[in-house]
Formats: sequence, C-alpha cells, structure tokens
Amino acid sequence: MKIAVIGTGLIGSQVARKLADAGHDTTAHSLSTGVDLLTGEGLDDAVRGAQVVVDLTNSPTFDEAAIDFFRTTVTNELSAAAKAGVEHFVALSIVGVDQVPDVAYYRAKTLQENLIQAGPVPFSIVRATQFMEFVPAVLDAGTDGDVVRLPATPIQPIASAEVAAAVAETAVGAPLGGVRDIGGPEVFPLDELGRLTLTETGDRRTVVTDESAGLFAAAKGNVLTTPTGTPLAKTHYRDWLRSR
Repeated sequence: MKIAVIGTGLIGSQVARKLADAGHDTTAHSLSTGVDLLTGEGLDDAVRGAQVVVDLTNSPTFDEAAIDFFRTTVTNELSAAAKAGVEHFVALSIVGVDQVPDVAYYRAKTLQENLIQAGPVPFSIVRATQFMEFVPAVLDAGTDGDVVRLPATPIQPIASAEVAAAVAETAVGAPLGGVRDIGGPEVFPLDELGRLTLTETGDRRTVVTDESAGLFAAAKGNVLTTPTGTPLAKTHYRDWLRSR
C-alpha cells in the first residue's frame, strides 16, 4: 500500500517507520522536505499515487492562530488528496476535543475534525488522550520558582509509541467514517500525576493544586478521558517514566 505521512514530529516519525517496517510504500513529508501546507507548495507531489494520506501535522502555536492554521492546511490537504484519488484520509486528534470550547487550540482541532468529516475523502479520525512525553512540559508550564501549580483535572496518559501504533493500524484498515478513541490504562488527577512525576525523577519542586492553573483547568469533569468500554493501551505511566 502506498501511504503518504504528512508530518515528521513525535508521532509522524514513528508512524512512518512502523508503516515502512510493515512493508508499505511509505513516504514522510514536512516543510523540511519541501511540503508547505499553508501555501500548498509540494503537496500535490507528496500525495500523488498514494492510497492513504495520514495527517500528523500540528499548529506551531496553541492560540487563536491555530484556528487559521488548521482551516488552511486541512483544506489544502483534502483538496490535493481528492484530486489525487486518495482512498483514505487519517488524522490524529484529541479525546474530548469538542468539549473544551474555552481553549482556542481545542476549538482549532475541532474545526480540523469537522472539515475532514465534511470533506471529499473517506476518513478516519484517531482521538488520543494526553501523551506521556508531554507531562514534563506541562509541569514546566505551571512552574513558578520551586512551585508547580496544576489543577486536579483527570488525565489518562498514553505512550506516544502506542498512539503511533494505533494510527498506523487505522491507516491500513478501511476508512471508519468516524472516530476511534485510544487512551492509557490509568487515570490520574493532573496534580497527582505531577507529584508522582517529581517524586520518581527526584525533582524537588512542589505541586500545589490550583483549579485555575494552565490549559487543563478549562477541561471540566472527565472530558479528557476515554468513554467507558474503550480498549486501552498497555503501558503504565510509572513503567514508562522509569524506562526513560
């Protein structure tokens, strides 16, 4: 199967490698390879002959500008994919993304999903919970001196390798015409996850629970966790952390 992976970051690089290792004719594309999703330059060549396009790009910012980014890039990708006769368009999104309207980035990702669902190419959307690899950045963003301020928002961390495996598996299957949710095997209040991380890594910062702190404060209840009955990944957070 000929597959074009658009995006070569944390997930894109792993997905491209998994698909190639499985014997698929896989090419990975990004701005560094001459594909500019904002202008469309190089996009037609990138998807030409592909049966599947996997969109693993991300906005360079998490503010209102992300809305225009996804509107432009997804429109360009879908247009090029339709013109090339692509049979399956796969994108990675976030569990609960449409339930956090107060966050501009989540609104942008919701727009991305809506454009794909209304677009001309059969599609699958994989929604993942928060990556384990991003937890240190969340802690750093909430840090003021020796204190880390975090809300108790329920978080269900998943290893990026298992996200990549789910995306690759979805890409070689039939279009879902809908959403597939994936998440880690455990749910933690974010403040407790922060304390666990600092303890396991010997970090002497202290976590203070602050329900108004940071991006995740806008997520109410369990919206960022997978629905009941969703198949869960196997890697536990402590095991992942100790393997780093």
